[in-house]
Amino acid sequence: MNKAAFDSKIMAKAVQLAQKGVYTTHPNPRVGCIITKNQKIIGQGYHQRAGQPHAEINALNSLQDKAQAKGATAYVTLEPCSHTGKTPPCANALIDTGIRRVVIAMQDPNPQVAGQGIERLKAAGIDVEVGILEQQARELNPGFIKRMEQGLPWVRVKLAMSLDGRTAMASGESQWITGPQARADVQRYRARADAILTGIGAVLADDPSLNVRLTAEEMGIEGAVRQPLRVILDSQLQTPLDAKLLDLAGKTIIFVSKTALSNKDLTEKISFFEAKGVEILSVKNDATGYLSLKNILQLLAKKEINEVHVEAGATLGGALIQQGLADEILIYMAPIFMGSDARGLLELPGLNQMKDKINLNINDIRAVGKDWRLSLVLASL
Repeated sequence: MNKAAFDSKIMAKAVQLAQKGVYTTHPNPRVGCIITKNQKIIGQGYHQRAGQPHAEINALNSLQDKAQAKGATAYVTLEPCSHTGKTPPCANALIDTGIRRVVIAMQDPNPQVAGQGIERLKAAGIDVEVGILEQQARELNPGFIKRMEQGLPWVRVKLAMSLDGRTAMASGESQWITGPQARADVQRYRARADAILTGIGAVLADDPSLNVRLTAEEMGIEGAVRQPLRVILDSQLQTPLDAKLLDLAGKTIIFVSKTALSNKDLTEKISFFEAKGVEILSVKNDATGYLSLKNILQLLAKKEINEVHVEAGATLGGALIQQGLADEILIYMAPIFMGSDARGLLELPGLNQMKDKINLNINDIRAVGKDWRLSLVLASL
């Protein structure tokens, strides 16, 4: 096999390997590494959890004999780190073992690395190639990349609707629009997220758990299931004291308005929540009078939140889309009609003419049980 074809083939395997960390690497990126010699795989590894060895180290440790690394080629989905964090620099480890060539899918957007690992490898006389299957590598870590490049997390808005675009009956009844397979699929999206976000309307209407209910075995991982951060947008702190999510494993943040935080009538309620381990944070309102969604997302990014999974009502979902803050929209469509009196999918005010319409691109459509899942992005992205 020629060199270019072999490089692509092995990098594709490294991308698949990195996917194994999709539920566990938070807040680190998902990374895979494969080591070859004479066009044969001799070692491989992926990053499993933050604080544990990176993909390159796991690949080197998988070798039967460390001496095998001398003159070998390493394929890595993300530039080897050059700084000391919770683990030593991976670039140094590759240099020390005598690796001759390193093929990298993409440069690390982390300012602490950002090409420094590549330069360190080159300075050591190692042949370095960058850009093999870069798009596939970027798709592994949309949230990490966006957080590093823009200071914002990747926002995925999940919606469920009937064929006639309805999400609940006029009474608010909505369980269940979709079938069990679709609901299990949603659990996997929750599991890969760093945070699950909702609005106070959904909390009051549904008393949701906002947690991952899959087992480690169902997720194909070892160790404990990580519960994403729960985030509630509740400007006036209306969250009930007996809300189900307050007593579940994992952390919760409630974003309130600055006026609510200074309201003396809420002092006791705030103390109750904080005693439960809930973090209460205030943010300014935007021009519409609602909590500033961009400010909230910026604060979450500072807390190393890469991917935000949104399960909310029509108002919050619509606001994220209209403000251009939704990176991905997941719509689960059930083969049912709910009628003209049922509630619509989104609140999108101000779209009065066809020129005002919001254009979307469909990335993927697939059957999930009896339902269909559509993955879409705003056409302007």
